Amino acid sequence: MRFSVARLLATALIGTAGVQAVFPRPEASEISSAATPSSTASSASSSSSVCNNSPVLCDRHYNDITYMGAHDSAFLRDASTGNSVAGNQFKNATFALDAGLRFLQAQVHNENNTLRLCHTSCSLLDAGPLETWLAAINDWVVGHPSDVITLLLVNSDDADVSKFADAFEKSGIDKFGFTPTSKTAWPSLAQMIANDTRVVSFITNIDSSAASPHLLPEFNYIFETPFTVLELDGFNCTVDRPSNAGPASNAFSKGLMGLVNHFKDQVVTGSIIIPDTTNINLVNSAATNATGNLGLHIQQCNQEWSHRPSFVLVDFWDQGSTVKAADNSNGISDATGRTSVASNSSGSSSADGVSSTRELGTGALIAFFAATLLMI
Repeated sequence: MRFSVARLLATALIGTAGVQAVFPRPEASEISSAATPSSTASSASSSSSVCNNSPVLCDRHYNDITYMGAHDSAFLRDASTGNSVAGNQFKNATFALDAGLRFLQAQVHNENNTLRLCHTSCSLLDAGPLETWLAAINDWVVGHPSDVITLLLVNSDDADVSKFADAFEKSGIDKFGFTPTSKTAWPSLAQMIANDTRVVSFITNIDSSAASPHLLPEFNYIFETPFTVLELDGFNCTVDRPSNAGPASNAFSKGLMGLVNHFKDQVVTGSIIIPDTTNINLVNSAATNATGNLGLHIQQCNQEWSHRPSFVLVDFWDQGSTVKAADNSNGISDATGRTSVASNSSGSSSADGVSSTRELGTGALIAFFAATLLMI
């Protein structure tokens, strides 16, 4: 009865298209979250002297570069999901890569013995099989041979590493997998490109596997800052996870790389929080002069750690100046081969920015609440 009431409430308020955000049809979400890769490879692909869009980065070691990343990259707030308020991005993962992001994070659930990209619950927002998403990323990697990317998958249901290995193999992306031989002596991007080991994959809640050495337990290599921030002054550089990492200086001495979580949520009611779009341009700004700025947060961590962050995660990456913030951290101004957000906006998302998210209104919010009933 609870299921049917929730569904009827959602249907009555936002119609069939909107309900797909809460009770999605897999075929729609599978297409939207992965999308067709860009048909035009970046200009970096034709030159071995350009790595991740800049010649400056070629000789720099993998762990001495800041990679801007899309938090919950598979979960879209666009027409394909009925503008679901649970979505963290307006534009999909391959568009993010086209624009210059080189770090993609997603949440994975083991649903009916299949790994699927689901936000909190597959009944809330289902972006399709992990294998389908990885296949689209693989196609992008094939078309961009001078780029190194990083994946971070949250293993929400503690699935065995062998299930991830199967998805990676079937998608074809496993052939690009990089296996480190040391936590401190990472190769340069040029070396990784020359060896065609251009995909670094971290997964939570797995053990190292001799059968799949390229699938890396996240917290063996990475520490993170806090990820639930509700106020603009809540961003900091404290080591939040793993709990045994100690302060940042200790974590770096162990060879861990720093991940900065820079996305703000807002409380809707009670314990329900959703991604905040009201302050998104400020939060995603590369500037360093206002509380909550992305650039300021990166600068703060760089100063406190005496080391640039290796990874940064943001919501709605196409808002603000997220890629510029990474460029500033890396000290580069000569980037080439990127696709501007404006030029890829058609077809990638129905949302152009903050104003469109404000048009969702009460209907979409109540549909979101209705979906949460299914998890109570």
